[in-house]
Amino acid sequence: MNYNETLDYIYAKLPMFSRVGAAAYKADLNNINALCNSLGNPQHKFKSIHIAGTNGKGSCSHMLAAVMQQAGYKCGLYTSPHIADFRERIRIQGEMISKEFVVEFIASIEQLIEEIQPSFFEITVALAFDYFAKQEIEIAIIEVGLGGLLDSTNIIQPELSIITNISFDHMNLLGNTLPEIAVQKAGVIKPHAPIVIGETQIETRNIFFAKSIQEMSQIFFADESFVKINEVIDHQQLHISYLQFPINKRIDISTDLLGTYQAKNIATVLTAGYILQQLGWRTNIDIIKIALRQVKKTTHIKGRFDIVKRDPYVIFDVSHNEAGVAELILQMQTLEVSNIHCIMGFVKDKSIDKILSLFPKNYLIYATQAEIERALPSDELTEICKKQNLKTVAYKNTKSALDAASKNLKADEAILVCGSFFLMEDAYAWLSDEQSIK
Repeated sequence: MNYNETLDYIYAKLPMFSRVGAAAYKADLNNINALCNSLGNPQHKFKSIHIAGTNGKGSCSHMLAAVMQQAGYKCGLYTSPHIADFRERIRIQGEMISKEFVVEFIASIEQLIEEIQPSFFEITVALAFDYFAKQEIEIAIIEVGLGGLLDSTNIIQPELSIITNISFDHMNLLGNTLPEIAVQKAGVIKPHAPIVIGETQIETRNIFFAKSIQEMSQIFFADESFVKINEVIDHQQLHISYLQFPINKRIDISTDLLGTYQAKNIATVLTAGYILQQLGWRTNIDIIKIALRQVKKTTHIKGRFDIVKRDPYVIFDVSHNEAGVAELILQMQTLEVSNIHCIMGFVKDKSIDKILSLFPKNYLIYATQAEIERALPSDELTEICKKQNLKTVAYKNTKSALDAASKNLKADEAILVCGSFFLMEDAYAWLSDEQSIK
C-alpha cells in the first residue's frame, strides 16, 4: 500500500471516535498493551509528560513542546484530533511524521490489526510511541485523547502529569458529574510523578488530593502558584502578568496564542516548568518566555482564537463545550464590532442546549456540519437554535456557510467559526482559497 491507500485502510478498517463516536471507544487498555508489547514496548524508551483535562490540554501540550524545544531537547508531540493532515498528530521538533514511516508501520502490524481489531486511536498511539522511540527523542509531550484512566496513552510512566481542568464533556463515557469525570482524569496521576492541576475546583480538589496521596505524588495547583494580575492584547501577542506565590514575584509573559483563556494554560505551563527544573530539566523562566512568544511558529498549532483575517475580523476557534464556548464568547465581546456572523457545527452525541444558551441573541448563526458521520445535521441544529431564539440559517457545509457570511459581512462586523474541531479543515481550506484568489 502507498500512503493514501494506508490511510484509506486505517480509516475504513478501524473505528474512529471522531467519526463514529462512542462505538469506537475501548474501555480498557488490552489492545494498546498488545500492540506495544509486539513493538517491544516503545513507550518505556523515552521520557514523557502526560496532559489530560477537559479544555486546554492541546494548548498546554503545544506550549510545553515549544518550551522543551527552546531548551534544546529533541521533543516529540502527540495530540488529537488532527485538523487537515493525519500526520499533525505526531510531530518531532514541530515536523510531522513521515508518510513512509506511517506506511511501513501499518504494513508491519497488519496481521495483528486483523487479529485484535484495535480502534483508530489505539493504532495512532502505538504509531506515535514507536516513532518516538526509533527517532530517539529525549522527551515526548503526550496529550490524552479522552478521559485519562482508560485512555490508550495511559500506559506511559511520565516525568510529570498535568490535568488542566474539569468541565462537562463526553458525559456519556466519563460521567454526569464533575467528581465522576475527575476520577477518570485522575487516572493519569502516576506513582511518585508530580501532578499539576491547572484550575482549582471545589468539586474535584479532594479527588485529586486523594489520588496523589495514594500514588505518593506531589501535587501542585497552578492557579494558586501563578495569579493573573493584568492582561493586554495587541495585533500579534497576548501579554499577561502574573504574581508568583509564595515569593510575590511579578512574571511577565507574551504569547502568539491570542485567546485570553490561555492565561490559565500559561499558569499551568509556568508551574510545570518550575517542577521540571527541580527535576533537572532546563526549563527556567527565560527559556519559557522565549518559547511562549512563538508557539504557533514552533509547533504549528491552529484553531485557538486564530485571527486569520483582520478588517474585518475572521476568527477560527475549536471551542466545543460549555466552558470553552463561554470563554470564547467573553473574548468576542471585547472586540469593537457591531455584530458577529457565527458559523457553528456540533457532533450529534453532544448535549448542546446549555452551550447554545450562551450565545448572544443578536449573533447571526450559520448552522452547518462537518463531513463526518458524527456530525449533527445542520437542519437539526437550526431547529435547536431557533428554540433558543437564535437567528439561524442552515448551510450544507462549512464552505457554503463561510461564503454566505463573507458576502453578508459589513466592515464593522466579524466572522467566528466554532463548535467543533471538525469544521476547521474546511475553514482553513476556505481561507487558503480566498487568499489564492486575491
